[in-house]
Amino acid sequence: MIRIAEIFHSVQGEGRLAGTPSVFVRTSGCNLRCWFCDTMYASWEPEGDSVPLESIVDSVLKWPSEHVVITGGEPMIYDEIVDLAERLQAHSRHVTIETAGTIARDMPCDLWSISPKLSNSTPIGYASNEWVQNHDDRRNRPDIVAQLMSQGDYQLKFVVGSILDACEAEEYLTKLSGWDRSKVLMMPRGTTSEDLDLQKTWLMPWCQKHGYHYCDRQHIYWYGNTRGT
Repeated sequence: MIRIAEIFHSVQGEGRLAGTPSVFVRTSGCNLRCWFCDTMYASWEPEGDSVPLESIVDSVLKWPSEHVVITGGEPMIYDEIVDLAERLQAHSRHVTIETAGTIARDMPCDLWSISPKLSNSTPIGYASNEWVQNHDDRRNRPDIVAQLMSQGDYQLKFVVGSILDACEAEEYLTKLSGWDRSKVLMMPRGTTSEDLDLQKTWLMPWCQKHGYHYCDRQHIYWYGNTRGT
């Protein structure tokens, strides 16, 4: 059983597979509390019922898309996520797992989409002191990120809202070995097209200068910041 916030069919808006029709399985619950989280219903205030794996797979297979994105919240908090990924791959589905890279599991995955959380994510003023401490204790795990990277194809996706954040992402990369610059994505923080356009004015040239991929949030332009997209 895995608690599920929603399962829906849409188009991937972020990362190397942007533009790919995909089925999204959004698990509910998270071990972090990023203040800018845009899926509060799957993290800070988790919604949804616990669903048997068979039912989750059946829901996914209703759509013909070959690509499945397991996201959250934080899907890696569930032991059963390993079995779910195996079952989906048995049905010839390409599985992407979106994770903050704080929980290690030895499991199948076609694309690890890892978004390490920088200090800009700490919910000071948004959450209790206990959660602020828990968040900071858990978020910075380059050892786990490296372990996930070693298990298959990956992309590293950093959420940045300033040049200081971008520089911190570069500092984070010094803690990893063997990473591929072409798989490092810098994504602007924002949930409106106006926010993203403003961030793009400095982040895109910065990425070009430093040799990283700029990662847009195309679904915000397509659908707005709405559920089920």
